[in-house]
Amino acid sequence: MGGLRAFLGGALAALVVQAAPATVEVRAKLPGNVPARIRLAFKQGVQVESRRLPRRFLASRGEAWAPIQDLTPEGRMWALRALFPEDRWKNGEVRHKVRWPELESVWLMASLFAGHGQHYDKLQAANPALPEKLRAGDLWTIPRTLLSQDLGGAGQAKVDRAQPEDDLDDEARVAAFRALLTFETDKAGKYAAYHLRKNESIYRSVVMRYTDRVDPKGVNELALEIARRSGIEDVRGIQPGQLIKIPVAMLADPFQTEGSAALEEEREVRAEVRRTPRVQASPGLKGIRIVLDAGHGGIDQGAAANGVWESDFVYDITMRVRRLLEQDTEATVSSTIRYPALGFNVRDRIAAPSGAAEILTTPPFANDGESPNAVSVHLRWVLANDLFATFCRLGDPQKTLFISFHADSLHPSARGTMVYVPGAAGVPLDFTLGDRRAAKVKEMKAGGHVHFSPKERLQGEARSRLFAESLLQSLRREDLPIHGNRPIRNIIQRAGRSFVPAVIRYSAAATKVLVEVANLTNPDDVDNLQDPAFRERFAGAVVQAVKAYYRN
Repeated sequence: MGGLRAFLGGALAALVVQAAPATVEVRAKLPGNVPARIRLAFKQGVQVESRRLPRRFLASRGEAWAPIQDLTPEGRMWALRALFPEDRWKNGEVRHKVRWPELESVWLMASLFAGHGQHYDKLQAANPALPEKLRAGDLWTIPRTLLSQDLGGAGQAKVDRAQPEDDLDDEARVAAFRALLTFETDKAGKYAAYHLRKNESIYRSVVMRYTDRVDPKGVNELALEIARRSGIEDVRGIQPGQLIKIPVAMLADPFQTEGSAALEEEREVRAEVRRTPRVQASPGLKGIRIVLDAGHGGIDQGAAANGVWESDFVYDITMRVRRLLEQDTEATVSSTIRYPALGFNVRDRIAAPSGAAEILTTPPFANDGESPNAVSVHLRWVLANDLFATFCRLGDPQKTLFISFHADSLHPSARGTMVYVPGAAGVPLDFTLGDRRAAKVKEMKAGGHVHFSPKERLQGEARSRLFAESLLQSLRREDLPIHGNRPIRNIIQRAGRSFVPAVIRYSAAATKVLVEVANLTNPDDVDNLQDPAFRERFAGAVVQAVKAYYRN
């Protein structure tokens, strides 16, 4: 490594070339005075022209441009020094000077220097005087404790998100998190007291764990409010052991005070889960009725971030689940939506949003923007309920399953799959879809009205929680990422509203879930979603979860 440092100190000459509005290129000299190009692309990170790299610089050869993660430690150090020649490396610490603020980010810095983007909160904490929005010339310190070991620091090469509760099921995990709270009172009123543990942040380990907020705006606003209540001036500089005061009114139901109605309802649901027997089916799932729903579609692309949009990617996963269920089981499977140009086929490459989609009612309803999006959303459960009604005239109503697939846009520190179940308190006893949100389709007659008894609402949440747990276990077996803290939730809280998503709120299926496959603001989740192998593995895990849920 010493010879490389000497070479880098005297032989590098970099010329910045504007290759595209969102890309810069640097021409650098390799050992032996061989020229090579390095580029930094918006939302894509650092890539190096691989064909000229010496063998010791490249861990594996593949495409013409290799991501910096595919370089050896020696190769990565060469690329970083060439790309950022004004950085200062000394005693296992780096002083990084922001060169292209429009392309760089705190996440990118953490990924390049600390081994993983999810160290961004620690990097911010190490630089409390600097704003998160980068400015040209800002000097960021990557301390020795954070700089990855293979770059000469003492940090970890990979992110460590493990926490003691990771291996627990949902009920035990929530109970363990609750045990970390104590309830106290100060001049501002009642609060839940929590002491931050090592590697925890107020965003992820407090707000997203102990409240129902997960969207970026809601998480950031509440984090600042809690910080002020706790006497914390800078949320990025919090040390382990810091007392965090969470106002009781902000707590999610499982963490409310003893004697509260919300906590009693939570415990009633948990008790129902424990006494609810599994529905049995043959190994081939004969007699099971499944309806699959892919969120959004057509003119409605859904959430979008990091160059990825929701609709096409979750449609592909849904079609893969459909194919595997039809190939491997005897279950009766239907879809709520179809892309006419694709049919029910899967595809490896998704280059652009599909322009057309239709809800498979009679007649089909085009999701073309001519009607409010709410119509398309409601017609999905109307169609599914009509299909279930036909099945239930001869089949077992308990053998009905509805799965809606989505991808969310959450706080960027959130990663992995979340599963929403219909919280009993948020499901109406009676509901009829009005003309304003309906369409003239045959299925309205049987599917447009729902009635649930109190017992059915409770059992609906209980059975859905059992399936959600089965799905998470299947994802863990496949080593697929799962949302930390509370991956199963029974309510969405956003923009001051708390609600159960309509597709599961009004679903007549005995078991119904909405699956948020990934978080589009998290770069790791985006990489996964773009990978057809990931989409196939995810679909396979869903099918295995269905089989496990209907065990014989």
